[in-house]
Amino acid sequence: MTTDSLQTALFDTHVSLGGRMVPFGGWDMPVQYPEGILAEVKAVRTATGVFDVSHMGRLYLSGPKATEFLDWVLTGSASTLRVGRARYCMICNEKGGVIDDTIFYRLSEDRYLLIPNAGNRPAVVAWFQRWIDEKFSPGCIMEDVTTSTGLLAFQGPGTPDAMDKLADKPVSEIRPFSWTERAIQGAPVLVGRTGYTGEDGFEMMIQGNDVVKVWTALTDSGAVPCGLGARDVLRLEAALPLHGHEINEETTPIEAGLDRFVRSEGRYLGSDVLQRQQENGVERKLVGFTLPGRSAPRAGYSLLHQGEIIGIVTSGSYSPTLDTSIGMGYVLERHAEPGTPLDLDIRGRTAQVTLTELPFYSRPRRS
Repeated sequence: MTTDSLQTALFDTHVSLGGRMVPFGGWDMPVQYPEGILAEVKAVRTATGVFDVSHMGRLYLSGPKATEFLDWVLTGSASTLRVGRARYCMICNEKGGVIDDTIFYRLSEDRYLLIPNAGNRPAVVAWFQRWIDEKFSPGCIMEDVTTSTGLLAFQGPGTPDAMDKLADKPVSEIRPFSWTERAIQGAPVLVGRTGYTGEDGFEMMIQGNDVVKVWTALTDSGAVPCGLGARDVLRLEAALPLHGHEINEETTPIEAGLDRFVRSEGRYLGSDVLQRQQENGVERKLVGFTLPGRSAPRAGYSLLHQGEIIGIVTSGSYSPTLDTSIGMGYVLERHAEPGTPLDLDIRGRTAQVTLTELPFYSRPRRS
């Protein structure tokens, strides 16, 4: 912990639960609780887990030019998003590099909620304000409500039933990437059927003074408190990118295999580069690989073919769900075919890895 870090409304709750607090993205956050990361991952994969993700940003964009503004700064279309739905996409610079990835919700015809990552929030706010001032003012207003609200992620196969019991009206009826408004313990909650774990689940924005009440209702229902460590393992099993690892300002969404979240028509920031890459391909591609045992690959390790460095690891971990080590990284396009064997340089020791289809884990279909 550092004296300069922000604290969420649940800081004292995390400490009382034995959460190991670490600085992350400018906030003091729990990396794990006493039961450990493996238990937390199992809870999310088999039942329910709850994460405090209040370190993530919360920005309102509103006004008659808000839709036009978002169509300019996002790789996904705001104008085609219906009220009541949400969409995942990227915020790119002029060269197609990823400033951040985000989910945004259309709340009404000219009002949106956008969720940037914690450490990227200042950069996103500055980037947005620049373009509002240059092209969309007056007509688009940005309001940062990150510090006056909280955000909880309630994830796992048991969450729809649990939410129906906790909320004042059923929630399981809403579709993935949709949102609704409900009350839990009398607290108003904006509920989106979204998440970062590969499981079904919900993310809830709550007014700051109600966050503890809602968290307590979720844990009283049986949800296991989960920290950043479990969140990273879960997102890696689902092959979801993490900014600063799989995506950054030097990497494009096309290289990262995120083509489906990039418009192939229209003009927006980075569109010249991205649409050209969609047509012509890229020199390197993001791949997944497996490695037997628990020798978890680490970001920065080299990937080799016949002794030549042809790539680099961006993320890696032991996967408790699959009982093997997994990783993602970038390799030259000609070596990116699933099934390809490569060598991994583990601090001077070489181990063989096998490229595999992504994601590593897909949740089973449940009736």
